[in-house]
Amino acid sequence: MNERIEKRIELKAPVSRVWRALTDHREFGEWFHVKLEGPFVAGQLSQGQITHPGYEHVRWQAVVQKIEPESLFSFTWHPYGIDPKIDYSKETPTLVEFRLEKTATGTLLLLTESGFDKVPANRRAEAFRMNDGGWTQQMKNIESHVARRQ
Repeated sequence: MNERIEKRIELKAPVSRVWRALTDHREFGEWFHVKLEGPFVAGQLSQGQITHPGYEHVRWQAVVQKIEPESLFSFTWHPYGIDPKIDYSKETPTLVEFRLEKTATGTLLLLTESGFDKVPANRRAEAFRMNDGGWTQQMKNIESHVARRQ
């Protein structure tokens, strides 16, 4: 099994626009389907309620790692941690990184989620499978979000 998920998409929007969609907590919440309680701050916990149908019972939690303006936004979280009866805090989280690169027609968005080799064996394959599919959808979500809201 792979240890990391990688996705890339070229967005027809300037880097500054994509950066805002990633790092403004309200905009992030729109395309990611989560109602966040406050802005992203490096080194701090970000949390809120998932709004995606079927997952409204899930509390979104991530620790913001880096905010390097218009180039890198990253956080750690517990992949596919959707069972409210399980305490995921004992697990090593995965690292999600969004990197931006200017292109001739817009912005290349590179997403990497790494660290699946540290996810407990009994949920590793399912977490990888669900997040791989989830990131495929989220790339489509951010693409339509930035196209719709220039």
